[in-house]
Amino acid sequence: MKILRHTPEFKPSEVVVAEEVIDGCLKDPVNSGYYTLVAEDGSGILGYISYGPTPLTEGTWDLYWEAVAQEIRGQGIGSALMQAAEEEIRKAEGRLALIETSSTPAYEKTRRFHLGLGYEIIARIPDFYSPEDDKIILQKRLR
Repeated sequence: MKILRHTPEFKPSEVVVAEEVIDGCLKDPVNSGYYTLVAEDGSGILGYISYGPTPLTEGTWDLYWEAVAQEIRGQGIGSALMQAAEEEIRKAEGRLALIETSSTPAYEKTRRFHLGLGYEIIARIPDFYSPEDDKIILQKRLR
């Protein structure tokens, strides 16, 4: 939670939702619908990613949350977490990975990061989160 609270892109209300996802996974890992991978070293948690199968689909998965401690961004931890999640999704016969994000300037680096990993923007819903804050949907085919 410390990483989430110190990630400037996340609003306090978003941190609450991220915590609910983590709690759901921890309380009932089998039935929560969420999976979480954590990157850590001897000093503690460096980052994490939460993902899960999209309800009512065949092989489509959502990547819900990813955060890396701000002071160590750019060292490949986020990429490693994404690759690990994608590999787990493939093992579960996943074929599509989707990410939903904001169009605000605060999320520009996040969007570039995902585009650099082979995701493509497939949809934009104007004013979704608030006026002038569109929802951007990115997709990557995994097989």
